[in-house]
This record gives sequence, C-alpha cells and structure tokens, in this order.
Amino acid sequence: MSTDKLDLADWRRRVAEIYAAVRASAYPEAAWHLWRAERDALLKKHPQSPLPPEERADFDGLPYFDYDAAFRFEAELERLPGGTVSTTDLGADGIISMASCGRTTNLTGPLGGELTVYWIAGYGGGLFLPFSDSTAGANTFGGGRYLLDSIKAADLGMVGGKLILDFNFAYNPSCSYSAAWSCPLAPPENHLPTPIRAGELAVRLPVGAAPVFAEC
Repeated sequence: MSTDKLDLADWRRRVAEIYAAVRASAYPEAAWHLWRAERDALLKKHPQSPLPPEERADFDGLPYFDYDAAFRFEAELERLPGGTVSTTDLGADGIISMASCGRTTNLTGPLGGELTVYWIAGYGGGLFLPFSDSTAGANTFGGGRYLLDSIKAADLGMVGGKLILDFNFAYNPSCSYSAAWSCPLAPPENHLPTPIRAGELAVRLPVGAAPVFAEC
C-alpha cells in the first residue's frame, strides 16, 4: 500500500466527492450504481487502493448483492453521552479509541436488533458504524462490514434528525482485501441476527491476514 500522505489525501478527497454525489441524488439506486462504478475505479487505479498491486490489472469490479430498497432506513438514534470507550491496536497505525455515542431505536422490527454508532477519538474525530449479520463468513466478509466512517467521508447523511443507513452501501474493510491492512471490525453488540442480503459480498481474505476485532 502507498504510504504517501498526498496520495492518502487525494484518496480521501475522491471518496468525499463520491459520497457528496450520492447524497445529492434523489434516486438511491442510481446513486448506488454511481458509487459502485467510482469505487471500482479507485480500487483498480489509485495508489492508495487496498487491493494488492499484483491483483489490480485483472480487477473488474467488486461483487455485490442486488440493490434492495427494503434495506434502506432512516434510523432514529438514542444519544449515549459518556458511552463505553474501547481501544484497539492497529499495529503500524497505532491505537484507535472509540466511544459509543448513539444507538438506533427502530431497526429491531425489520432487522432483529439495533446498532451502536461510535465516535472515533482523536483530532477532529468522526462517526463509525461497523456491523455484522448472519451472512458473515458465508456470503459476506467474516469480520463484518462498514456502513459509516465519517473520517473517510463514508456518510450518507441525515434527514429530519434521523441517520440514513442504506445497507446496499455496506462495504468491506481494507483488511478483507490484503494482509497489509489492520482494521477495527464489528463488535458483538453490532451483530444483527437477520441476514442482510445487501451491500458488498465477500472477497477472499489472503492467507496470513489478521483483521483486528474491536472489543466494546
């Protein structure tokens, strides 16, 4: 992976532009197709791509479930001031600290459970929402997927004080593609019993990879 900070800044800028276009669209499924195409282009060509360099030439796009509007929600949140703090060692990337800051309240009916939203500590901070479900380890990456990571501009926005959670935009952490990356993944409290057949499908985890699981 590229360690050039200007490459990283450009990657984040491009991701931010993609999500800005998604939020501006009045048509979620069309925005999803745009998101997929732009994300595939970054993974194939950008020096910050988490794909191993030797795999990029033959890369022709990530696999996904078909778009399903039933997995798009406007999530109501219960604030959790002074929430539980956890730390995870990311190896060369140092220690990451996260504090629970909110909990959804209207997903149990359709999904069988609620999700905790975390605040990543550090300068500027950011919201983070990892989750797993009963497809993990079979159809989807065993360590779970991400819905929200505002530090990297992965954010579908809010409407009327509710957080937009569209599981069609769920994506794999970088460590699912290469052992060169370490990632905080979904804690047990963010495991949904319902199969979430939306979003990115599994990509084979290379031998020797060691994803890092956040404990809360």
